[in-house]
Amino acid sequence: MNVLDENIVAQQCRQLEEWRIPFRQIGRHLSTHGTLDKNLIPLLHRLPQPTFFTHDDDFFEAALCHAHYALVYLDVSDRETAEFVRRFLKHPAFNTQAKRRGIVARVRTGGVQFWRKGKSDLQTADWEA
Repeated sequence: MNVLDENIVAQQCRQLEEWRIPFRQIGRHLSTHGTLDKNLIPLLHRLPQPTFFTHDDDFFEAALCHAHYALVYLDVSDRETAEFVRRFLKHPAFNTQAKRRGIVARVRTGGVQFWRKGKSDLQTADWEA
């Protein structure tokens, strides 16, 4: 299940819908508008294998790695959000829920930096040409 933070703008949500990328959004489909960050992790534990996308860099922390979910910090502009959600979901290193579970990632124009549960080093994945 793809979960978008409420900080993902409506136009980008519409683009994801046009591309038929399924998601649920905090404040729209899940939880309530204004849900505190500290309450999002318990919510993710109750969802089936979620991948949570946000513009909030507080979620890019190795200590948040958990085998049940993935956290993805989108370090891109608002207008690039949908494009980079799609690129991330299609990347060979992250293109299944099984490959995404247990990671905390930062998505940038230059590639993906990520921690994986059970590994202490920050890893990188370049975008496919």
